Amino acid sequence: MLTARDIRKTFGALEVLKGIDIDIAPGKVTAIVGPSGAGKTTLLQILGTLMAPDSGGRVLYDDTDVTALPDSRLSAFRNRNIGFVFQFHRLLPEFTLLENVAMPALIAGRGRKEAFAEAHALLARLGLDGRADHRPSELSGGECQRAAVARALVNRPSVVFADEPSGSLDSYNRTELHRLFFELRDSMGATFVIVTHDESLAADADVIVRMVDGRIDAIESKY
Repeated sequence: MLTARDIRKTFGALEVLKGIDIDIAPGKVTAIVGPSGAGKTTLLQILGTLMAPDSGGRVLYDDTDVTALPDSRLSAFRNRNIGFVFQFHRLLPEFTLLENVAMPALIAGRGRKEAFAEAHALLARLGLDGRADHRPSELSGGECQRAAVARALVNRPSVVFADEPSGSLDSYNRTELHRLFFELRDSMGATFVIVTHDESLAADADVIVRMVDGRIDAIESKY
C-alpha cells in the first residue's frame, strides 16, 4: 500500500536519514523504534507527506507518487488519505469534540450532515458519545487522545501516522490507547504507523522497524 525508496534528509550539515527503503502493509500496526536522534519522526513526517525527502527519494501510495504532486494536490491527497495522531492531541479548544472530529471531513468537502454523522459514530465507537458536546478543556488527557484518533479516522484514510501518541498519558490511559489501536486494526482494518519509545506497544505491533543513526537496522514481522 505504501512504499518508500531511497529516503534521505539532510538539514544543513546534519544527515538525518541515509537512504531508507520501507514498505507498509495495509491493515497492520507498524511500530518504528530506536534511540533519540535515529530519524524516526523525520521518517514519519516524510511518509505522511508533511515533509519532502531530498532529491531522488520517492513515496508511493499504491500507484500515486506523492513526491511528484504539486502542493495543492498534495494537501487534498493528505486530507483524504492520511490521518495523524500526535503526542499532544492538538484539538482546537474553541470547538466541541464533535466539531473537532468532523472538521477534516468538512475540509474534504463532505456535507455537514454526513460529516457530523460520521464523527458521532466514531466518537460512539471510541466510548465518547456522551462527551461529544464537551470542549477539550472539559475532558481528560485520555479522552482527548481518543478524540484525536477519531479525528484521524473520520475520512477513512489509507493510513494513520502516530508520533509518540501515548507519551503524555498516564499508565492506565496509555494502555487503553494502545488497546484501541489494535481494536481498530481488527474491527476496521485500519493501518497504523507509530513512532514510539514504548516497548510494550512495539512488542504487540505486527511489524517492528528498528532505526539507528538514520538507517533501518532491522525489521521484525509477525505475519
